[in-house]
Amino acid sequence: MVRYNDAAGLILPAAAPGASLLDVAPAWLCAAHTELISPGPHAAADIEETLRGTIDGRRFEAHPTIRRDGSVAWWLVDDTDHQLAREALRMERERTGFLAKASNILLSSLNLGRCMDVTAQMAAESLADAALAIAPSRSSRLPVVTCLRGGKPVLADMSVDPDDVPGLGEALRGFPPVPSRWIDPADAPAWMVPEGFGPVGSIVITPLPGHGVPAGALVLLRKAETASFSAEEEVFARLFAARAGAAMSAARLYAEQTAITDVLMRELLPPVLHQISGVDFAGRYRPSADHERIGGDFYDVHPAAVEGEASLVSLGDVCGKGLEAAVLTGKIRNTLHALLPLADDHQRMLSLLNTALLSSHHTRFATLVLASAQRRGNQVDLALTSAGHPRPLIIRADGTVEEAPTQGTLIGAIPDISTTTVTASLAPGESCVLYTDGITEAKGGPMGDALFGEARLKRALSGCAGMPVEGIVEHVQMLAAQWLGSRRHDDMAVVVISAPRTHHLSAVNGHTRGRFTP
Repeated sequence: MVRYNDAAGLILPAAAPGASLLDVAPAWLCAAHTELISPGPHAAADIEETLRGTIDGRRFEAHPTIRRDGSVAWWLVDDTDHQLAREALRMERERTGFLAKASNILLSSLNLGRCMDVTAQMAAESLADAALAIAPSRSSRLPVVTCLRGGKPVLADMSVDPDDVPGLGEALRGFPPVPSRWIDPADAPAWMVPEGFGPVGSIVITPLPGHGVPAGALVLLRKAETASFSAEEEVFARLFAARAGAAMSAARLYAEQTAITDVLMRELLPPVLHQISGVDFAGRYRPSADHERIGGDFYDVHPAAVEGEASLVSLGDVCGKGLEAAVLTGKIRNTLHALLPLADDHQRMLSLLNTALLSSHHTRFATLVLASAQRRGNQVDLALTSAGHPRPLIIRADGTVEEAPTQGTLIGAIPDISTTTVTASLAPGESCVLYTDGITEAKGGPMGDALFGEARLKRALSGCAGMPVEGIVEHVQMLAAQWLGSRRHDDMAVVVISAPRTHHLSAVNGHTRGRFTP
């Protein structure tokens, strides 16, 4: 060493003129100096990358200058603050990327179990050596997903008391997290430590905040040989937990809403029809949108309170589509069910239903057809009443299709309604078809703008003579679907009432072809 300035003296206390560089400078600087002064033509540009190293815990950049006399002057620049800033920026970018990835993965699913698995697995891979995602439970058992780094998440329902673990009970109730330095790893219960994990070195327990209520708790474990959680890492764990909690809360809310919807849907969906009191029934419903399950068309079959008496069939069409129309169909169906003691008086039932709709907040109206069906010997006697609805069609054994001459006022529009009830009989193998205008008003065909129409429906039904009720329903819906193609359409509903074929058929005994009695 030849000379040094005061700043260099502060960095290298052993520096002195005539001292060996090996005794003064760190090894990385001595090695670079030796390489630079080795025989051969050299220049400062020979060092392709900026030389960096540490001296007493601080980082420096070393820049050489070759003097005219062949000596080398080294300029040391303290780069510690810049390096720390670059490291902090790199770490922040990595963490931001991790949080963005976590949000994308967590929010891509509305399944609570899947969200818990992803939470535990991502935390184990990036935040700890093992992680537990714990969901709150109203029972004495806690759903716990455990995951080791490099492993797969495992779900278990554990009968444990979370208040036995410092900070866990509070986290599940949504209280702020307890600092990890307050949690003794030796207090970790056996159920919390994965098999083969070894001694626990440090623990972080943080709540998974949800929408208004806690979504659960996240437990992070590090092994004894791993560095303990820093305060900065605990803050980052809470940032991750906030995203995981939001996803789990959304999944739980979706599951609850789905369960509620399923319960309500069961009440709104059309029933599965079958033979009742010796009369065959079949029905089919297709909503206006393929992704919907309910709409404005509906039907029901109410068995008689006394075996052998008439069953009541109702089929209707509420103005409108979708959920709002379905809500009104539910009200109509419930009202009709309450009016079943009056099932032998269609006019009175419809009048009371009309009053109920007028007194509600709904502004929609509905068309409706009622059919009372009673088995008498081999035939089925019908009473048919239309309230603004398309008239029922009767398929006779010879393929003739008759239109029942019933008519009436639609329901829910005006205070006073009037209807006409007609009666008819079905011989074995004959059927009565009730349908909504979604069938006849289906627009399609070769040119795409023609209505399916009543005439085309009658011709189709003429070929259904003697077919089972399920076959007639399927045939009508299939023809309407083919006519529509992929075009938009209204709700479509069909109900078929049939007198079953028997082994004791008489020629035309009980056959009332072409005769309707008002």
